[in-house]
Amino acid sequence: MTLQKIYARKSKAATSEVKKDPEILHFSLQDALPTGHILALNTKFGTLSYLAYDGDRLQMIAQEQFTGTEMSVLLPLLDMFPYFCPYEALYASFYNGRVSEEAVAQARRHLNRAQEENSWDQEMRPIRDALSRTRLKLKHFGFDISSILSTGYILLVSATPMPVIRA
Repeated sequence: MTLQKIYARKSKAATSEVKKDPEILHFSLQDALPTGHILALNTKFGTLSYLAYDGDRLQMIAQEQFTGTEMSVLLPLLDMFPYFCPYEALYASFYNGRVSEEAVAQARRHLNRAQEENSWDQEMRPIRDALSRTRLKLKHFGFDISSILSTGYILLVSATPMPVIRA
């Protein structure tokens, strides 16, 4: 096992978050997770934890460390759940670290030019690589990332809930 360097990231507000905290964002995924289950994303360390209440105890079911690059594609997918995340939002987050209206509009113009110049694949390759690595890590949570042709990507949650591990 190799250790990854940890880089501090600026926190972002999440539209689907349950509670605001400067470094930790909580996602219920609009009730796609079973009752009492929640995701906690530590934006400073890039750690995503899948937590579940078992009676009065909070248990960690799964945890993964994400690099800054992986976080740049994970956050917009979590923010936009259960809807798809358009290419331009992923591009804006990947290259600008944020998904503001201005950054998305600029990314859209850039990607439209890239499509006209037949350089779309070259522009999207780093993002697809980051999505691929993120997809592998999300499998431990029972999640997947699926491509929607000519549109973007969507975060999918398995119909089977994660089991609570008893100690």
